[in-house]
Amino acid sequence: MKIRCVIVDDEAPARDELRYLLSRYSEVEVCGEADSAGKAISVIKQLKPNLAFLDIQMPGRNGFEVIQALAAMEAPPVFVFVTAFDNYAVKAFEESAVDYILKPISEQRLATTVERVGRLLAESDETSLESRLQSLINHVASSSQPETVKISVEKNGRMRLLAPEEIVYCSYREGRIHVHTFEATIPLHGITTMDRLEGHLAGSGFFRAHRSVLVNLNFIREFSPWFNGKYSLIMADREGSELAVSRSRVKAFKERLAI
Repeated sequence: MKIRCVIVDDEAPARDELRYLLSRYSEVEVCGEADSAGKAISVIKQLKPNLAFLDIQMPGRNGFEVIQALAAMEAPPVFVFVTAFDNYAVKAFEESAVDYILKPISEQRLATTVERVGRLLAESDETSLESRLQSLINHVASSSQPETVKISVEKNGRMRLLAPEEIVYCSYREGRIHVHTFEATIPLHGITTMDRLEGHLAGSGFFRAHRSVLVNLNFIREFSPWFNGKYSLIMADREGSELAVSRSRVKAFKERLAI
């Protein structure tokens, strides 16, 4: 059967790459794209595809929130997670999602996914697909445990574990990630990229304000529009650190704060 799909990813190069790879499959038609959770919900409701390739970590709302928002949709699509963070679908959601693909996308892995999706759509009825979606939503709800998330930092030659509520923001400078608490700045241990840190702290109230800055939304003391379309944040640490939300992330920032 024909597989009509949409591609959801906030990065245009990632969407272009997946669209190109899918163009090799005559049974697959890419009927739409979206670069945010809000647009994804709208596009899927409008186009009614039977498959959605869904990035998980996006500015503003994440991919799991897209799935929850579509729970009541008549004839919802099946979902394939496309993610750089293997601590998501691989560990918690593989029983309910049709499949997951880790970035960078392997042609062989994508071929397996297309075959699996085609077989599922051909063999399953609408009731079983809705049941799969509901099971996935239940996994999302039951697996969201931000209070158990910890990160390791180095202090005085020893490792210390920090909970999300102890972190005001994180920044990348001089080739390393630094964790800023209310009173100190401590080097992060273990995680080496901001992308992986953002994924690790997903669901704990953090927002990627800039490529090199991840802020805890709970500890923004005040904010205001700045120059060139950016926003300025004053954080609640001892120094009252002033950070910028890059222009490309302002829309997602306002969406997260419902402003």
